[in-house]
Amino acid sequence: MDATVSARINMMRIVLISGIIFVHVPHDPATSPYAGAFSGFDWMRVFLGDSLFRIGVPCLSAISGYLLFHRGFEAFDYRRTLRSKASTILLPFLLWNIAFLALVYLAQTRGIGFGYLPDLVNATPREVMNLSLAIENWPINIPLYFLRDLLVCLILSPVIALAGLRYPLTVLGLMLAYAVLPVPSGIFLKKSILFGFSFGVAMALHRIDIKRMDRFALPVVLSVLAMAVLLSVALYAYGPEFPVWLNMLRAVTAIAGIFGAWALSALLVRTAAGQRLAQLGGLSFWIFCGHYPLLILFWMVWNRLGSHADYPLFYAASPLLALVILFSTHALARRFAPALHAILTGRRMGDRKRPLAERPHPPMKPNGSIAQRR
Repeated sequence: MDATVSARINMMRIVLISGIIFVHVPHDPATSPYAGAFSGFDWMRVFLGDSLFRIGVPCLSAISGYLLFHRGFEAFDYRRTLRSKASTILLPFLLWNIAFLALVYLAQTRGIGFGYLPDLVNATPREVMNLSLAIENWPINIPLYFLRDLLVCLILSPVIALAGLRYPLTVLGLMLAYAVLPVPSGIFLKKSILFGFSFGVAMALHRIDIKRMDRFALPVVLSVLAMAVLLSVALYAYGPEFPVWLNMLRAVTAIAGIFGAWALSALLVRTAAGQRLAQLGGLSFWIFCGHYPLLILFWMVWNRLGSHADYPLFYAASPLLALVILFSTHALARRFAPALHAILTGRRMGDRKRPLAERPHPPMKPNGSIAQRR
């Protein structure tokens, strides 16, 4: 794969996943952004959590679909893919989710955590199965529904790929209608994941130059940002119960975010910060799997020590504190428990030795030595 494309994908993963943290910051009815207790601050929460960073899920699923078929359909080995994804997606999903479920159960047997998370002590076997494996409903570590739906996409990937090869516009049109219209979600927990995955597959199989849009990167980013702002205004006006047309508009904006996020990567990859983010490897997956349990823990502590009037402080501090803890624990696990780190990140170890994409090489003197920069 083109080194620049690979760097942009790695960079956008961590940017999008870091943004997803704001989607999951806990609140109660008194501190809901739609309660109107904090005015402009509430609108900002709606903008970040219910509008802008909702683009993360379809973008990440599009990346997964593109990577799966970027070598073409002829190079696709279904059995090998399933074996590989069992260790890179299924096993981390089970370990992160069931470990959190076990911790919650132990806490609730001691009278801690009731009201913050599902009641595991009195749950039926079917409820425990769903919270553990997300067969019919959300896992207890809610963000991991993405991995569950991604596994379903991977199982269906040969069908999606063959249909996308023969009838790309029809397939994407049907997937878009499924994602946007108020129809039953069926076997998926989040409908936009199927569209994003299928879109990425189509881009790869039809050899679409995904850097063609780069010259329009800034206008595309500004357009998607404007859509997110307008959507947040409507959400704030109608929420927390949204009419059907507004839910459809939210789905369209999230899907449009695929283009906005990719255009943003074209701007960020030229910066030193963007290049650094592109090299962080398994950190993005670590953040994705670990942020929700931390946010719930912070919320439980806050409800004992803080007050509703100070909720803006909690909202601002908890994502930053979660990132600091996850960054630190990821570095410690990678250094002192590399085997465990490899399992928990699905062998996403990063690539610190790869040359930075789009960094010009220094000019060479005729004798082969590097010319001195002024």
